[in-house]
Amino acid sequence: MADGRALKHGGFQPVPWSRRKGAQGVAYEFWKNKSLYAMFIPACVVLFLFNYLPLFGLTLVFKKFDFGKGIFGSPIQTPWYGNFEFLFKNDGVFRAVSNTLINNSLFIVFNTAASILLAILLNEIFHRRLKAIAQSMTLLPYFISTVVISVFIYQIFNTDNGMINSMLRSFGMERVSWYETAWYWRVILPIIYVWKNSGYMTVIYLATITGIDGTLFEAAEIDGAKRIQRICYITLPLLIPTIITMSLLAVGRILNSDFTFYYAIVGDNALLFNTADVLDTFIFRNLRRLGDFTMSGAASFIQSILSCVILVACNMFARRYDKNAALF
Repeated sequence: MADGRALKHGGFQPVPWSRRKGAQGVAYEFWKNKSLYAMFIPACVVLFLFNYLPLFGLTLVFKKFDFGKGIFGSPIQTPWYGNFEFLFKNDGVFRAVSNTLINNSLFIVFNTAASILLAILLNEIFHRRLKAIAQSMTLLPYFISTVVISVFIYQIFNTDNGMINSMLRSFGMERVSWYETAWYWRVILPIIYVWKNSGYMTVIYLATITGIDGTLFEAAEIDGAKRIQRICYITLPLLIPTIITMSLLAVGRILNSDFTFYYAIVGDNALLFNTADVLDTFIFRNLRRLGDFTMSGAASFIQSILSCVILVACNMFARRYDKNAALF
């Protein structure tokens, strides 16, 4: 009764746990969603061990590394930017950066276009079993090992007895030295990449198309819109936010190439370095041949900084176009 009278006359009213701030509110939040946080702990540990803990090794790029003294015991490089200066004196780094930007730009453009086209085509298949078979066939190359794909590619483009050169000889034409001519691989690599990865991206775009309100297509069909018109005026405009988001995620990794993809298919073939030598293979080759951790670390550091700058700049342009499509 006393508590009731106090509340009635404007007395003290206990604040529920859900509205408390500070340590009590945090404790309530953890207790309320304890099962979700328990599932998050393993991912958080992996993220810390493999993404944040290695950041302490960035001090290596400013030091003269000594194996006996370790990373933290090695002396500071004189001057402190000496490793970067030595790196930029190597002509191969500019070639690697340009190849990385050009190849990854081609990958993003053609892989996005192929994925959108496949998603639209799959969405237009109304037979359920046929649609499932077609989607499985497009997704299958994504799960094939890159090493296995490299064997297929070698059997196709081998100069002596490859499939293409065997066909050319059967028609009385000269053989083509695929593994000795660099500019061919500016075309071959995007084709292989799109064939392998477009099926995975198709799943994302197909899920977006499936989520579009079906009444929009029905209304357009009643108004006399043909299938191509429904695709151009309904499907593609509603896909734009997803396209921007996926493109931004890809642009954030534009300087991070798939090392296994390049090294398995091209390897250490110096004749193809003009078009197929990217930053990841350049860093690995210098680390393996020279054993220079500092220069390789400096290249990786610059790679991360440039990727961050490019991502922030592209995100600013995306935010101007559509705030909901921007990453942050």
